[in-house]
Amino acid sequence: MNALSCDIRPIEAGDEAEWRRLWRAYLDFYETELPEEVYATTFARLLSGAPGEFRGFLALKDGRPVGLTHYLFHRTGWAIADTCYLQDLYAAPEARGGGVGRALIEAVYAAADAHGAASVYWLTQDFNATARQLYDRIGVQTPFIKYRRT
Repeated sequence: MNALSCDIRPIEAGDEAEWRRLWRAYLDFYETELPEEVYATTFARLLSGAPGEFRGFLALKDGRPVGLTHYLFHRTGWAIADTCYLQDLYAAPEARGGGVGRALIEAVYAAADAHGAASVYWLTQDFNATARQLYDRIGVQTPFIKYRRT
């Protein structure tokens, strides 16, 4: 499979079951569990279309969802235009290495360009070596280290 052999489209209301399957697998990778309320709220936000709210794409191979990404536009003090945060990216194990991740990132790049965003950024964990091989080809690693409240 390559990027040309998968279709990328926005997440739709009828995608909830397949989105949940992929989202759960993504969270399993990061050894994370979330309550049902978060699943329902996140999916509703993805569909809302409200300014500043999350958006998402699915990657489909032969009509079956094999990947997802979530992103949002937000203001930044470093530019007049919004910036785009690619929050989540997941490709099912059987689809990895076939261009799904790249196609999803490029779809977010295109959405950011259409929105007039000043930049696109994302985070990953240092142990995610497979994904980082892709990220190193289509992005630039920054020197920033993330902190959070304890």
